Amino acid sequence: MAQTDVLLTKQPAPPTVPACELPPKLYDVARNTGAYTSSGLATAGFRTAKYLVDEWFQTCYAGYHRAFADRDQSERQRHESRQLAAETEALAQRSQEDSTRKVGEHLQDTHGWKSELQREVGELVAETDLLLAQKQRLERALDSTAGPFSIAMDNLQCRERRQHPDLVRDYVEMELLKEAELIRNVQELLKRTLLQAVNQIRLNREHKETCEMDWSDKVEAYNIDETCARYHNQSTDVQFHPHSAKFEESASTRETWAKFTQENLCRAERERLASSNLRGLIDCILRDTAEDLRLQCDTVNLAFGRRLEELEDTRHKLEHHLSKTLQEITDQEHNVAALKQAIKDKEAPLKVAQTRLYQRSHRPNVELCRDAAQFRLVSEIEELNMSLSALREKLLEAEQSLRNLEDTRMSLEKDIAVKTNSLFIDRQKCMTHRARYPPILQLAGYQ
Repeated sequence: MAQTDVLLTKQPAPPTVPACELPPKLYDVARNTGAYTSSGLATAGFRTAKYLVDEWFQTCYAGYHRAFADRDQSERQRHESRQLAAETEALAQRSQEDSTRKVGEHLQDTHGWKSELQREVGELVAETDLLLAQKQRLERALDSTAGPFSIAMDNLQCRERRQHPDLVRDYVEMELLKEAELIRNVQELLKRTLLQAVNQIRLNREHKETCEMDWSDKVEAYNIDETCARYHNQSTDVQFHPHSAKFEESASTRETWAKFTQENLCRAERERLASSNLRGLIDCILRDTAEDLRLQCDTVNLAFGRRLEELEDTRHKLEHHLSKTLQEITDQEHNVAALKQAIKDKEAPLKVAQTRLYQRSHRPNVELCRDAAQFRLVSEIEELNMSLSALREKLLEAEQSLRNLEDTRMSLEKDIAVKTNSLFIDRQKCMTHRARYPPILQLAGYQ
């Protein structure tokens, strides 16, 4: 408008002649008032439909004013257009810079979440590998319990072949039953823990896949935003997309976008911590079960050792008594033979005494008297008969003692055979088999 004012000031001054007045000559002609006025037919066709001079000036001035107004409006519009173009250019530049900055900020956020997801995926993979190693330990430990269980059951079955009276429920059998029950309980515990480990591995892999899908979406979105951030006004691969300014109905907000990834990370971290705790539990279970199995194995071995010592001591005592019994049998046999010989030796004196009495009974008449000789022969026979009775009774006792000794010998020999069989079963069968009991490292799943 300042330029318009300048232009207005530079306009030439209007003529001094009044707008309604003309030079005298012209005025007279126009008015037909001069000396040569004529109202004849010669000027008849020149007066129709013509403007007056004032009207002509007004028309000129109106044209001037309209031209001036149009120029002024045009100048104002040009100024406003230049100002609007500059303002819109600056606004577009600021908007583009702000959009680029926002895209850059979102790129940083996406990169941060992408890095967190990548880190969590790596930690989940490492944790799953560690849990898989623990799972393999569990499987090896479970397989290693089959040997001890077979050994315990074989020991129990072998000891069933003991003979009476050694077929007893001794402390060895009780410890073997405890060992078999312990192994069954350990196997059940390892199976339950193995199922828990398999389930945890499945959960780890599921959350790893969830994080990987989220990470893959973040990578794709990051590449798209990175491409968008590189666009500028001189880019050759930009074009119009009139409908791109609409918001998609399924589009997430910034809060739900961040919350989605945060929840994925929280769930993955929770499962990773649960997996770590389970690994610690598995390690404790394997260590405790291995120690319990080896402790029970040592207890059974000690029980076997004590039982073997008892059996060995009993067999030695039985063999000692058998030796004494055999010696006594020999002596008793000699005693029986001596008694028989003593009885046989009494037959001759008895015959002599009886023959004397028999012959003296044939003495005639008065000579058949009861003299001292007669009384002595009778008493001799009585003494011999008493001796024979005593010898025969002693012979019967000796023969009965001999029979008892023979029975004792047979019983001792049978007991020794039973003890030998029990020693063979416990020492050769059971203890030899128990020598193949797995070590504690194998029971803990390390081998």
